[in-house]
Amino acid sequence: MRKFRFRKETNNAAIIMKIDKNKQLVVLDEEHEGISPDELKDELPERQPRYPFLYSYKYQHDDGRVSYPLCFIFSSPVGEEQKAKKR
Repeated sequence: MRKFRFRKETNNAAIIMKIDKNKQLVVLDEEHEGISPDELKDELPERQPRYPFLYSYKYQHDDGRVSYPLCFIFSSPVGEEQKAKKR
């Protein structure tokens, strides 16, 4: 995540992570460069949750400054049950 956050590119980008149920780890699923929010929405699986994914985009402030906010987003399809690990 640190590499993604401090990347040098100035385009919109996203990384999508998922749970490896066998290893019980969060793993990288996909990386996208130059992707719009609408395109990103179309890339998400309809029946599988993603935990979380990160989206960085170019934001132009009213005073001319440019920043690149980092959004953490959780996606869970309707009806997808979240299962907690029993200890």
